[in-house]
Amino acid sequence: MKKEDRLPYDRKAQEILEQLSLEEKVSLMCGNLLDFTKASRQEIGMLVMGLTQEATHYNVVPYGAGGLEKHGVPPMLFCDGPRGVVCGVGKSTCFPVTMARGATFDKDLEEKIGHAIGKEVRAFGGNLFAGVCVNLPYHPGWGRSQETYGEESFAIGQMGAALTRGVQDEGVMACVKHFAFNQMENARFKVSVTCDQRTEKEVFLPHFKDCIDAGAASVMSAYNRYNGTMCGHNSYLLNEVLKNEWGFDGFVMSDFFYGVKDTVAGANGGQDVEMPVTHFFGDWLVKAVQDSFVSEERINDAALRILRTILAFDDGHPEYGEEVLACPEHVALARRAAEESITLIKNESVLPFDKRKIQKLALIGKLAKAPNIGDYGSSRVRPPYIVTIEEGLMREHPEAEILYADGSNFEEAKQVAAEADAVVFVLGYDHDDEGEFVTANSGENYLGATGGDRKNGLGLHENDVALLKEAGSINPKTAVVLIGGNSILMKEWYDIVPSILMAYYPGMEGGTAVAEILYGTVNPSGKLPFVIPVKESDLPYVDWEASDQYYEYYHGYTRLDKNGVRPQVPYGFGLSYTSFAYSNLRAEKTENGITATVTVSNTGDRAGDEVVQLYLGYPESAVDRPIRQLRGFERVSLAPGEKKDVAIFCPIDKLKYYEASTRKWILENTDIQVSVGPSSKTDDLISAICFQ
Repeated sequence: MKKEDRLPYDRKAQEILEQLSLEEKVSLMCGNLLDFTKASRQEIGMLVMGLTQEATHYNVVPYGAGGLEKHGVPPMLFCDGPRGVVCGVGKSTCFPVTMARGATFDKDLEEKIGHAIGKEVRAFGGNLFAGVCVNLPYHPGWGRSQETYGEESFAIGQMGAALTRGVQDEGVMACVKHFAFNQMENARFKVSVTCDQRTEKEVFLPHFKDCIDAGAASVMSAYNRYNGTMCGHNSYLLNEVLKNEWGFDGFVMSDFFYGVKDTVAGANGGQDVEMPVTHFFGDWLVKAVQDSFVSEERINDAALRILRTILAFDDGHPEYGEEVLACPEHVALARRAAEESITLIKNESVLPFDKRKIQKLALIGKLAKAPNIGDYGSSRVRPPYIVTIEEGLMREHPEAEILYADGSNFEEAKQVAAEADAVVFVLGYDHDDEGEFVTANSGENYLGATGGDRKNGLGLHENDVALLKEAGSINPKTAVVLIGGNSILMKEWYDIVPSILMAYYPGMEGGTAVAEILYGTVNPSGKLPFVIPVKESDLPYVDWEASDQYYEYYHGYTRLDKNGVRPQVPYGFGLSYTSFAYSNLRAEKTENGITATVTVSNTGDRAGDEVVQLYLGYPESAVDRPIRQLRGFERVSLAPGEKKDVAIFCPIDKLKYYEASTRKWILENTDIQVSVGPSSKTDDLISAICFQ
């Protein structure tokens, strides 16, 4: 549902508002899980225990907020995400993590996933999905970067907008999170992020606006501080930028339990709903209004936003029962997302494996047997089953004998590698290595989660690196499958092995997809949604325990390009079992934007998908700008020998830069270099100039 579709409900919401007492209006702004202002210590203890036990885990049922039964206003019923609905035990579809779905660069697929998630939210009795996570990883060591779509703001915005549309088409409110500058996990409760205003406007906020422009009903504020002020109290972010500058008509909710720390600062800062409990709002907020610390106009604004949005989404929404939970259609979507995401990084005539020639397959690494679908924090989904990589390989080629070694004993690994017809290493991370985390002594460990920001740099574990050095070159038919939520350094072992795939955290059908690609049943088509540098020092520095962190303008592939540093693997890169050629680039600039059209040909002998990427640069710009930036992408399917003209449009607003001195977006009257190709690598691109 778009913003314009909600505005007709404004009058009805206003009529209800005029009938409400101050206490009723404030009640709309309060999470219903527990009222801390009235709860006993026993009730609080029972809540905390319930959040950490499997049968009554965090968000096992939708969490309510507000609601006015006598006025026909249902409560908000919150279901977390983003890799599926976290409610229930053994029921929900578990899709690949958002980073993996970012690697598909498939907006249509992401919108379909949004529809599936929206249906499952409704099946659990919810009406709000808080799984549109669009924070930009400033550094790939951020533990929760698996929850977002990659390092590039433009791609994040396009994919987040697609998920928003899909979810809301099913009558479910989409909540976009975490607003804003939430790119550090270990220090998220204390860190204050600062940056210059151009960096703020061009790098860290546009993807949020893309989701707002797509009609997002709700926004969740972040725990961290921005320029010294908590994001949940931050009037600049919530009032000035979000509500006034962007015209956001929905409501803002706090991040859970600790997103509001002060009644007056939270309410005046633009916070509309304290979730999922009442701690600083409720009676305290009523008193703050009575004592003139918070105006009733502020309460009216919040209540109107909440009423209007809930009424709009409650009108004729679809109804779904539990039969849609992990139904065949949704499981097929999860498998397709995994198939489209898995990225072939290197292949020296090894893959796909020929089943006729493989009687024994060596499978090395403990993660091959692990049901490894991502972190154990608030995004954890509990599906009815998880296909491990070992299970996937057994099903794909049941005639082959699997020789397994967990990788802890190098001699055993070398023996099975030498004995087998082919070798698959499965290495990388799990929920202990990265993900949502709160230290046990912080007093804020409501999830009991492990993970956090990556503790030992961006490479594989030392044992895994040593394992590859010892056993990686023994068998010429060797593939390494990497598991993880962001960039993994490869320099130490890249030249040792002939084939490398990135599988991310591939969801409940991940093992199926990995096996299909290894054996060639599916042609790989994923593209890296991040750059893989040669060394971590090529990236901006982050102190993961900092109280203050400065964000520079450049990060990721734009930083490496600007500094003239060659990456290990470029942004947007991914191989196929077929080959593609680009030709006949045409570029046209109009008052609405730039359209680039290119002919893409499948020059190989099998069908495949290619992600055609549009990059723009401004070689004569009056200001410092990236060498090139992604400003469009389209996924195209081609049969062997087939050609297609692919047109990619970049809207005019995405050509502008922000001028802090005048606080205006500037469209330069300058030549634009238009480049199109299969990755951000210069040698992969064909270019043309759009003249001013």
